[in-house]
Amino acid sequence: MLIEKKGLIPATILRRYKRFLADVELEGGGTAVAHCTNTGTMATSWAPGDRVLLEASRNPDRKLPYTWLACLREGAWVGVETGMPNRVVAEAARQDRLPGLPGLHTVLTERKYGLEGSRIDVLALDAEGRQVYIEVKNTTLRIGTTACFPDAVSTRGAKHLRELRAAVALGHRAAIVFFAHRGDVDGFDAAREIDPAYAEELARAREGGVEILPQAVALVAREETGGLWSLGWDLPGLLPWRPRV
Repeated sequence: MLIEKKGLIPATILRRYKRFLADVELEGGGTAVAHCTNTGTMATSWAPGDRVLLEASRNPDRKLPYTWLACLREGAWVGVETGMPNRVVAEAARQDRLPGLPGLHTVLTERKYGLEGSRIDVLALDAEGRQVYIEVKNTTLRIGTTACFPDAVSTRGAKHLRELRAAVALGHRAAIVFFAHRGDVDGFDAAREIDPAYAEELARAREGGVEILPQAVALVAREETGGLWSLGWDLPGLLPWRPRV
C-alpha cells in the first residue's frame, strides 16, 4: 500500500448536512458528529445506514472529534476524504509507482503556476528533466459501472484544464489524474450530462497534449483487533476511458 491508516473507528452514517457535517452512530453505542471534508454533492457515494470508517482527531481542542474517511456502498468501499487523492498520487510519484507517468522524481506539491492564478497539486521532473504538472481530481460519482467527473458544474475544474493546456504549449508536460476513489467501477468518462462545458474542455485538453490518466484505486479495509479498522490506498493501474454516449 502507498498509504495506510490504522486505528479507524467503524460507525453507521445517519445523515449528512451543511456540507461539512455527518451524524453517525458508533458501534460501541451513542452518536457523534463527524467532519466531512467533501463539499460536493457526493451523489452515489453514500446513503443513510451505510457503514463508514472514521479517523479520530489527535487534537483535543478540535470541535469535531472524527473525520469521515470512507463509506461501504453495496459491498464496495468509497473514499470520501478529499485530501487523500493528492497524498496518494504524490507518494506514488515519489516512489516511481504512478501508473501512466513512470520515471518521475523531485516531487513537489501545492505550487502556484499559470496565468489564471492556479495551484498545481503535484509538480515533478520526468526522466528527461522536463517539468510535469499533475492535477488530481477526486472522482467518486458512479454512473452504471463508470467513474465520472464532475458530480456538479465545475468552472474551477475547467480553469485547471486550460492551465494544463497552456503548460503543454510552453513545452512542459501536463497530466490530469482522475482518482477513481471507489472499488466498484471499471471505466472512466466525463459527466457530460452534468457539465457539458467541462467535458468539452477535457476533450480540448486531450487534443492539446494533456495526458488524461483515470487511475483505478485499490481501497482496502481490514478489521484489526479490538474492533478497530485499517484502510489502505494503492494505485494498481489505469482505467479505460470509455465514453458512454
